[in-house]
Amino acid sequence: MPVNLPELDPASLYPVAGVELGIASAGVKTPGRRDVLVIRLAEGARAAGVFTLNKFCAAPVRICRDHLAAGGNIRALVVNTGNANAGTGVDGYNRAQQSCEALAGLLDIEAAQVLPFSTGVILEPLPVEKVIGALPAAIADLQPTHWAEAARAIMTTDVAPKAASKQVEIGGKTITITGISKGAGMIHPNMATMLGYVATDAAISQPLLQQLVSWTADRSFNSITVDGDTSTNDSYILIATGQAGNAEIDDAGSADFATFRSALLDVAQTLAKAIIRDGEGATKFMTIQVEGGRDRAECKAVGYAIGRSPLIKTAFFASDPNLGRILCAIGYSAVEDLDVDKLEVWLGDVLVAEKGGRAASYTEAQGQRVMQQAEIDITVKLGRGSEEATVWTCDFSYDYVKINADYRS
Repeated sequence: MPVNLPELDPASLYPVAGVELGIASAGVKTPGRRDVLVIRLAEGARAAGVFTLNKFCAAPVRICRDHLAAGGNIRALVVNTGNANAGTGVDGYNRAQQSCEALAGLLDIEAAQVLPFSTGVILEPLPVEKVIGALPAAIADLQPTHWAEAARAIMTTDVAPKAASKQVEIGGKTITITGISKGAGMIHPNMATMLGYVATDAAISQPLLQQLVSWTADRSFNSITVDGDTSTNDSYILIATGQAGNAEIDDAGSADFATFRSALLDVAQTLAKAIIRDGEGATKFMTIQVEGGRDRAECKAVGYAIGRSPLIKTAFFASDPNLGRILCAIGYSAVEDLDVDKLEVWLGDVLVAEKGGRAASYTEAQGQRVMQQAEIDITVKLGRGSEEATVWTCDFSYDYVKINADYRS
């Protein structure tokens, strides 16, 4: 079961003016499953996104990049689960484009105004006729309140749906931010198999929207790792409908921008951490805080090295304080001229290592006490600067192997 992930309350999710969501059953992989999501956006909405860096990126990722780069007015998104449409060549690209054309025809918009997304099994042809066949029902289901249903529709190996919502006041107007995400395995930057969609009714300039989606991704979806595998389909989309009535945010140095960015980061991090809490087979949720680096990149490198290590993750599953594995991971993290004598490693409130070795005050009983907890903090102090970064990860249990051994069956 997910690690301390609260049950989703649909009433906690605020509708976003200018956004409607509809769900339908296409049976892409499982007959009867509600596995197609359509999101319709009001005229004038703006969208920005970041995507996987996997060279084998899926066909819908390529189309999304093209449609966003064209600067078109995005009016709809279509998502299917059960099939990733990755590793499918030209045929896969054409099938993804067909889904855009079909939805565009039904909504009376252009195909270039549609962003397609897929998640599921790689290397299998997308049954696009099933997706297209479900579109009329998804459109008939469109409602601004269907965020919780949408969160469930995009799940694959997820145990629980993931959604978050927040409201803040900017310029005397109430601004709403609501988002959903999916992901449980094949999670590692850049980006974490995940999909994330966050919408706001705030008015924000297009350049700042792209800046915001990149900045928040770096501190949320690109700061999580379950298993070290970077998916072919990862996508994080930020939508701004501009219907809240606030003066457009177009200055990155303004107080309005700072307020909005903080609220957006809160939503994005909640969604990203929910993915880790629901990591495949997870029993522990681990926060790795790396401090005292020369730059943020080297802090993240250390965090990733610890967070993706199978040896560390299995030790945490067993509550085995074999913490030399953490030192090993720090040592191979490719941080140049690292002085290990300046390092400190903390497990919760326990100092584990300092001055290049085991702390004199440390006992294995202390380490085991912390490791038996469901939520564990690991702090690494590099002692070489003032930058820091946080990475979130989970343990590896027997169930991780079971889930991925029969994923296609």
